[in-house]
Amino acid sequence: MEGVGGDGVSSMAPMSKYRNDFSRTFQYYLDKSTPHTVNRWVGTGVVAAIYGLRVYYLQGFYIISYGLGIYLLNLLIGFLSPKVDPELEALDGAALPTKGSDEFKPFIRRLPEFKFWYSITKAFCVAFGMTFFSVFDVPVFWPILLCYWIVLFVLTMKRQILHMIKYKYVPFNIGKQRYAGKKSAVGSFGSPRD
Repeated sequence: MEGVGGDGVSSMAPMSKYRNDFSRTFQYYLDKSTPHTVNRWVGTGVVAAIYGLRVYYLQGFYIISYGLGIYLLNLLIGFLSPKVDPELEALDGAALPTKGSDEFKPFIRRLPEFKFWYSITKAFCVAFGMTFFSVFDVPVFWPILLCYWIVLFVLTMKRQILHMIKYKYVPFNIGKQRYAGKKSAVGSFGSPRD
């Protein structure tokens, strides 16, 4: 009786080991890709183009594309939103700084860039895999789905932009931040001859 249970455990051990090894290797390469932002997004663009070409040539899977578009819109909203919502923060008594003397609070995203990229890439890979199963090819009139998605995108982004304007935050920091102090600051320390 003990032998039956032991065989089940021993046959599962190699599968568990392979799964753990694969998971560790995958995480290692994922961690190594973290500083290479442009390369990661170019790779995601290639995956998205391959998916788009497959849908175009098959002339189907529009429901999959619509669901993918809704999911990507949801990720975009998370990427553009602050981690701590100012509307909820105002209810707690804390508020964003309104004067120059108030404490500076940097913009922290609800969904960091790396997780945003990873989720988008996973979504395109899953959608691409779903195009190999005909059960997901539901016949629909795609122009209506496209129009509905565009309306949803415009309304959602309008709300997000109004939120950004109301609470005065910008989710992007383009370029390197530079200190605009006095140019004579170098000479203020004095030269070694003094």
